[in-house]
Amino acid sequence: MLCIRVKASLLERLTNVRDFPDVARHWSAKIEVCVHVQSQPRRGSLVSNVTTVGIDLAKNVFSLHGVDARGVVVLRKTVSRARLASFVAQLPASVIGMEACSGAHEWARRFAQHGHTVKLMAPKFVVPYRKSGKNDGNDAAAICEAVSRPSMRFVPVKSVEQQTMLTLHRVRLGFVEERTATINRIRGLLAEFGVVLPQRAMEVRRGAAASLEQLPAAAARALSDLLAHVRVLDERVNEYECELEQHARRDERAQRIQSLSGVGPISASAIVASVADAHEFKNGRQFAAWLGLTPKQYSTGGKTRLGHITAHGDPYLRTLLIMGARSMLQTALRRTDRLARWALGVRARRGYHRACIAVAAKHARIIWAMLAKNEVLQLS
Repeated sequence: MLCIRVKASLLERLTNVRDFPDVARHWSAKIEVCVHVQSQPRRGSLVSNVTTVGIDLAKNVFSLHGVDARGVVVLRKTVSRARLASFVAQLPASVIGMEACSGAHEWARRFAQHGHTVKLMAPKFVVPYRKSGKNDGNDAAAICEAVSRPSMRFVPVKSVEQQTMLTLHRVRLGFVEERTATINRIRGLLAEFGVVLPQRAMEVRRGAAASLEQLPAAAARALSDLLAHVRVLDERVNEYECELEQHARRDERAQRIQSLSGVGPISASAIVASVADAHEFKNGRQFAAWLGLTPKQYSTGGKTRLGHITAHGDPYLRTLLIMGARSMLQTALRRTDRLARWALGVRARRGYHRACIAVAAKHARIIWAMLAKNEVLQLS
C-alpha cells in the first residue's frame, strides 16, 4: 500500500479528480493509495501546542525548532535578533534548550521571565543528535532532541552577579597573559643583542633596565617602552586583584573555603562565582570531574585502564587549584595535620607533579563538601 502525506493547504487546492489519485478498489489493482492529511500552521500564526523548543544561537539570525507533547514538529522558524525575545514571549510555557555558548546565559534569563524552563547544554553533547549535515535548522532540531533526553547533563544558568565577577577574572587573566608575553618579548629582543637574561620575570625586569645603556638608541627606546607597558599592566592587575579580594571578603562562602591551605581570595572568588549552588553536583568526585581533575578512563573486558586527567571543564579554575596545590605542598613540611601528611605521602610515592594533581582533586572534593553542607574545615 502506497501512502502519500499531503498538506492541508494542498488538499484545498485540489479541484480535479485527476489531480489526486483515488483509492483503488478493484480486485486487480496492485497499488492501493491512502492519504494522510498533515495540517501545518499558517505563516504568521502562533503555535499554541508547542512544548519543547530548540534554539540555535547566533549573532544575527536564530533558528527555532519546536515539537508538541507527542514529538510532532510544529515549529520551524528563523527569526532575527530583534524579534527573538518578542516571539519567544508569545509562545506557551515550554522547555527551551540552547547550547551553552556566547550570550546563552543572558537569553536564558530573559526567557525565564516569560515562564519558560530554560536548559543549557554543552555543544559537544548536542552533536550526536544531529542527523544530517550541519546547518542552522539541523542544529536547532538536534538541540530540541537533546534537551528532551532524561540522561542529558545541563549547564546551570549564571546570574548577572556571577557573570560580572567572572568578567573581572577574565580581564585580570588577560592582563596577566599580556604581561607575561611582554616580558618574554623583552627577553627575546635582548638576546638578539647578546644580553641573555634568566627566565624569572623579576630578573628580566632588573636586567633589562640595566642593559639599556648597552643598546643602540632606537632599540633602547623600544625596550624602554616595553618596560613602561609592563609597569602599566602591573597596575591594572593589582587593581583587579584588590577588587576580587574585596569580593572574597564580602562573600561568606568564599571566606569559608579560604580556610583550606592553598586556596586564596582569587581562587575562592572564582569558585564562588562559577558555582552558584554546590547541590548541582551529586558528590565531591563529580565536582572534581567537572573541573577535569579525574583520570581519563579507557576500560573494557573487565580491565580498568586509567590515563591522564581529562582536562575537561574550566581551565581557569583547574589552573588555580593546581597552583594552590603547589603552594600547599611547599608548606606541608611545616604542618602536622592529616591533609599535609597525606600530601607528603603521595609525593613520596608518586612524585611531585602527580601529587599536585592529587592534592588539587582532594581540594576540589573538600570545597564541594564545605559549600554543599555549609561545614567548616576540620583537619584535626
